[in-house]
Amino acid sequence: MASCKLSSVLLAVLALIAGGAVPVPVVDAEHLHFYMHDVTGGPSPTAVRVVNAPRGYFGNMFVIDDVLTEGTSSSSTRVGRAQGYYMCASVANLELLVTMNVVLSVGPYAGSSITVVGRDDINTPVRELSVVGGTGQFRMARGYVLWKTVTPEIIDLEIFVNP
Repeated sequence: MASCKLSSVLLAVLALIAGGAVPVPVVDAEHLHFYMHDVTGGPSPTAVRVVNAPRGYFGNMFVIDDVLTEGTSSSSTRVGRAQGYYMCASVANLELLVTMNVVLSVGPYAGSSITVVGRDDINTPVRELSVVGGTGQFRMARGYVLWKTVTPEIIDLEIFVNP
């Protein structure tokens, strides 16, 4: 009888986890730390506006091919690129929908990518975006990104992902 009761409780917990009701931490997570250089002006922009909103920011869309480096300096070692887009998705505030691939070109994960999607409320010091997949060593990856603005053109990315 006791083992039947324990099995029922265990089954209920597993059902909750499978249904997404209980947050499941990323186990054996890899911690990656990069700086994204999102250059919107000058002679060599890496973020280009492709949709102009009729008024204000709401609806503006930028396509990105940003350099990822180990440090904040643009002369730091390049580790890959952030490729995708972001759009202004709020009528009232400057809040972005970000969809991008973190494509790694050096180190143990060279040739692999991590897919990131999420909301970027630029007025918040630290934002959390979702890792929703990847390729290569990050195929079917899950995790999250802590996203912090260092300067208007430099974003600090801390990626916690299960490889």
